[in-house]
Amino acid sequence: MVENGPITGLPFMKMHGLGNDFVVIDAREAPVSMTAPLAAALADRHRGVGFDQLAVIHSDDGADLSLIFYNADGSTAGACGNATRCVARYEMGRTGKRALTIRTERGLLEALDAGNGLTSVNMGAPQLDWQDIPLAHQMDTLKLPIDGSPTATGMGNPHCTFFVDDAEAVDLSARGAEIEHHPLYPERTNVQFAHVIGPDHLRMRVWERGVGVTLASGSSSCATAVAAARRGLTGRTVTIELDGGTIHIDWREDGVWMTGPTAHVFDAVLTPDFLSAL
Repeated sequence: MVENGPITGLPFMKMHGLGNDFVVIDAREAPVSMTAPLAAALADRHRGVGFDQLAVIHSDDGADLSLIFYNADGSTAGACGNATRCVARYEMGRTGKRALTIRTERGLLEALDAGNGLTSVNMGAPQLDWQDIPLAHQMDTLKLPIDGSPTATGMGNPHCTFFVDDAEAVDLSARGAEIEHHPLYPERTNVQFAHVIGPDHLRMRVWERGVGVTLASGSSSCATAVAAARRGLTGRTVTIELDGGTIHIDWREDGVWMTGPTAHVFDAVLTPDFLSAL
């Protein structure tokens, strides 16, 4: 809710990247006190607005802006690549800039206008050591001791990537919910199932921690590309086909870059009645 004053409504934006959808609140002019119950209420697709993640924009003295992310269950998310791209595109349109720095829990991320309506974000170097992901105890992160031998990767949030014969044949709801809470992941995990289409081409589906099945996920796409390259299944530059569309990932020396389209769908205002009922 808006701080320091009566409840008069809360402006927000609805955006998506490849169907991975977000509520975005710009708290730079009017600070917002976001709570887990408010985030979860906003996420309700029947009684609220509906989103996969919520992004709150804040001012930052050392960057163009900073972002805090929330999952649909009200928990915080350390990273959200597609929401970062959506906010970057919004800020570029608002300011005319073609390059931005954005602070998240991962640190300072660089965002660029990639042309043709596409936006690129450097999601930083992947976390490959067990304690950084984090996992429950020391182990080889390339092939975990879980049925299917998935790969663990950190992208500011934890990931578990399975390589299968056919990603579309997987019962994503059942398997995703099971693996999210696996005891090897003390902070839960995002779960991906992918198969190789070609040397630099993957098909991937995703279960997001604290959300469920989503049409796309930027950090999951980065983690899957890193896992595929580490396992020798692809090169370090790949195209990934998601349920919601296509994204391009390039694992470079300076980090994992992701490039794809975004959409700013509408602007609206939460009513005082909705806010006061929380």
